[in-house]
Amino acid sequence: MRNPAMNRVEKWLKLSVLPPIGASVIRGLGRSMRMDSQGHEQVDALYRQGWHIILAFWHAQQLMVPTGYRGTGANVLISQHQDGEIIARSISRFGHRAVRGSSTRGGAFALRELIRLGRSGADLVVTPDGPKGPRQVAKLGVVQLAKATGLPIVPLAFSCSKKNSSRAGIGSDGHGRAHAILRDAAATGCVLPEGAASLLEIRISEECH
Repeated sequence: MRNPAMNRVEKWLKLSVLPPIGASVIRGLGRSMRMDSQGHEQVDALYRQGWHIILAFWHAQQLMVPTGYRGTGANVLISQHQDGEIIARSISRFGHRAVRGSSTRGGAFALRELIRLGRSGADLVVTPDGPKGPRQVAKLGVVQLAKATGLPIVPLAFSCSKKNSSRAGIGSDGHGRAHAILRDAAATGCVLPEGAASLLEIRISEECH
């Protein structure tokens, strides 16, 4: 049986030390790569028109999202697991706020909170496939969120010229060229087409290769 004191120390290290290190790693990767951004013109136009967005990307690409987001601060759906707390504390260093919940724990509350924030005029960030998968299969939650808020879904994808990438997201070894692709809005919440989840899968996946 582990010493309770050691458990407390380990938890403190994870929650106090890892978030600033993680944020520094992301910033370092962003500075070390030559970044190309494609499709951001449509997103910038939405912002100029006073819109807010639902940013959607695959869970495996979450590492570099802070370098591709073009707004002033977003509300990010993150699980209630302890690893989720590390992520929440890391993204707060980029000006983002965490909304805690997932399909297996706290999902109903998180969805209500995201709807409230979206309707009040805020950007939302979700991973349509989630941490549990199936990988690169969009669940209906993001579609329901768009319907409830009226916000457009903006798919975001990353690709990199180097083969080696982090398990936590796409990142090069410091000498590669990275591409951030912001697709045109999949649809506004009030006019979502049939098969919107499948459309979102296609829009994100076609830019990952």
